[in-house]
Amino acid sequence: MSDVEEELVTPYWHLDRPDGPRRTLRRLPALTAPVLRLIWQCGRWPALTILVLQLAAGAATASGLLATTAVLEELLATGAAPDRLVAAVPGLALVAAIVALRGAAEAAVELARARLEPALRRAAEERLFAAALGVQLADFDDVDFYDGLHRARDRGLFHLDRAAGNTVDLLGAACGVTAAAAGLAVLHPLLVPLLVVSVVPEAWAVLKAAQRGYAGMRGMVTLNRRVDMLAELATEREPAGELRACQAQPYVLAEYRQAADVLKAEETRVGLSMARARTAGRAAGGLAMAGVLAVLGLMLHAGWIALAGAGAAVIAVRVAAAALRQLAQAANQLFEQSLYVADYQDFLADAEARRRPAGGTAAPRSPERITLHGVGFTYPGSRRPALREIDLTVHAGQTIALVGENGSGKTTLARLLAGLYRPTSGVMRWDGLDSAGLDPDTLADRVVLVPQHPVRWPHDARTNVRMGRHDRPDPADHALREAASLAAADDVVAGLPAGWSTLLSKQFRGGHELSAGQWQRLAVARGLFRDGPLLIWDEPTAPLDAKAEYAVYETLRKIAGERTVLLITHRLTSVRHADHIYLLHRGRIAEEGTHDELLALRGRYAELYALQTGKAARR
Repeated sequence: MSDVEEELVTPYWHLDRPDGPRRTLRRLPALTAPVLRLIWQCGRWPALTILVLQLAAGAATASGLLATTAVLEELLATGAAPDRLVAAVPGLALVAAIVALRGAAEAAVELARARLEPALRRAAEERLFAAALGVQLADFDDVDFYDGLHRARDRGLFHLDRAAGNTVDLLGAACGVTAAAAGLAVLHPLLVPLLVVSVVPEAWAVLKAAQRGYAGMRGMVTLNRRVDMLAELATEREPAGELRACQAQPYVLAEYRQAADVLKAEETRVGLSMARARTAGRAAGGLAMAGVLAVLGLMLHAGWIALAGAGAAVIAVRVAAAALRQLAQAANQLFEQSLYVADYQDFLADAEARRRPAGGTAAPRSPERITLHGVGFTYPGSRRPALREIDLTVHAGQTIALVGENGSGKTTLARLLAGLYRPTSGVMRWDGLDSAGLDPDTLADRVVLVPQHPVRWPHDARTNVRMGRHDRPDPADHALREAASLAAADDVVAGLPAGWSTLLSKQFRGGHELSAGQWQRLAVARGLFRDGPLLIWDEPTAPLDAKAEYAVYETLRKIAGERTVLLITHRLTSVRHADHIYLLHRGRIAEEGTHDELLALRGRYAELYALQTGKAARR
């Protein structure tokens, strides 16, 4: 690997040490158990139907081999050919009936399978989404959790869906092998161990190829994600304008080539390694099968088996060989898929351990005072705290402003106050109650958060506002329209082709796109529609024009005193009327007070205010 490739690989992926063969074999029952458990839970009756039908098909195969032996005995008996043919007719009819029965059973298996696989996929997706939605926000800042989530979503779900199908194939192939082995046992017991010996090379190839494929996947998962990110930059609508304005197309292509070349080289290495293992296994398996046929010939020559029995044994060996190939292929895929399914199960277990604590004391419906004492917060995996020793008090009805430079910790502090993050040190209290003991659902119910970069729901305009509190009764959209009016979003809706019913996504036919400022107006309306006692506004007017910004701040002034408002902004002229202002610097509260008090300090706040208002010369 070249120096450039080494530099690219090192930051973007982490190679986990793959399990050894023995440990992998020991884990196989545990790896396949989740697939079987999900199959049973999601499609019990189709699964039982498949099991019964596969067993019936296996029994039909064994019966067919024995019936074939009887037919061959009649055809190879002494006497005139017409007499022998007539004598074999009942046996031939029985063989035909068994073949038809087996075909009907296989067709019914496909029908049951068509019901089982979608049900399994539906249930598995819901579990994954519920697990991801149930963890705390800070978990998404944990690299290990985020990586596990993407492995489970992008690989685990994909292979879980196919593992169900391969489980059905494996069951059918196992029944076929068992039926052929039973037929061989009837013909001569020595043929069964010979058949078992022929399986060993294929089994070895299955194990080695699956191990190498899985180890390669774990090494490439993060690099795959980087290639996908570059693909989105090249093909999605949102970055298209800036890429062209910056003439960055060659750079994106160069970045893609660099990452994709490393990915291609690694995929080629893993693919060749898996192919070599499979080729060696097939070659050894072919030699083993040739040995079985040679021993069968020696047994016939020695008189250990009759000619009719030898003919039936050849058919049984051919049936067993076909079933073994299907078994090997299904086992190979199922084994490899089970390793990915283990990632899915590991993520569910990890998410369950991280799940937001349920229950606790109900948060005050309208808190009179929120206090932070010695509060600190460090993001997962970071050595540097984002917040340190924060002491802050918010009284009901106040308008509190958080100001400071980028990276000073304003948004992190706002998310702590909203209950999205939990302090890693210190304590936050709502009316004297430690927030760590409050029911997270009731705490979230009291908070309205309008983020700087709100979600753009790919839905109609009405839903984009109602998502603020989707279960709020609102006959005739009275609250919806009032919130839109206060946020100056009614003008946005009035200009849409279908009004409140306009689809706001260009990814779908008939969709309409909004400007950043128009989206922000809908986000403000969403927050007002939510109507909670604590309103947290994180740069709510950054993309707005002067008229819309004025309307939003007029709304904030109207609700001042009725709600507790926490305002985060860079525009210090907007916080002059705040009851109290906290200036953060490098995760600490550097200054606090009213606007006039902070100007009188002639500190950092006064300096920033002078820069923004052009009054630096007078200072």
